[in-house]
Amino acid sequence: MSVRCVAFVVSGASVLVVDAEVSDDKAEPVVIMADATWTLQKGDASAAYSVMHQRCADYLRENKVDLAVVKASAVGAQGGGLSLLKSAELRGVVISAAASVCDVKQLAKGVVSKTYGSRKVDEYLADDAFWNAQTTGGNLRRMSREAAMYVIAARAG
Repeated sequence: MSVRCVAFVVSGASVLVVDAEVSDDKAEPVVIMADATWTLQKGDASAAYSVMHQRCADYLRENKVDLAVVKASAVGAQGGGLSLLKSAELRGVVISAAASVCDVKQLAKGVVSKTYGSRKVDEYLADDAFWNAQTTGGNLRRMSREAAMYVIAARAG
């Protein structure tokens, strides 16, 4: 049996989206179904957030997604700024849209580094052999590996 899982990583005004089919057998690689970047439309923020909410909910519903995994907010050492606040707003829109369709799990990068495997997330992101063993199917961009890592970590824990 397998589960359809989509991971979202929000940064600024864009959302990295990795859609995967995940087998119950943890020895099986994750099958990448899609890898995309959604950009928040310009103009009125309220209208842009509404469009992104609808896009996210429609995608999850149409693809019969069982679980959405969202990279959780983290406290930065340098503090926040307007960009960080805008990212948090967009992350909230994605979480809200996903929760209207399927189960949602938020995972923080630091938590994944401590609970998945023996290495930090950034070490896995740089390891081509890890990705060749853990994923199959569609093309996964290097920049999307972090989103895929949340899918893999969600399956493990």
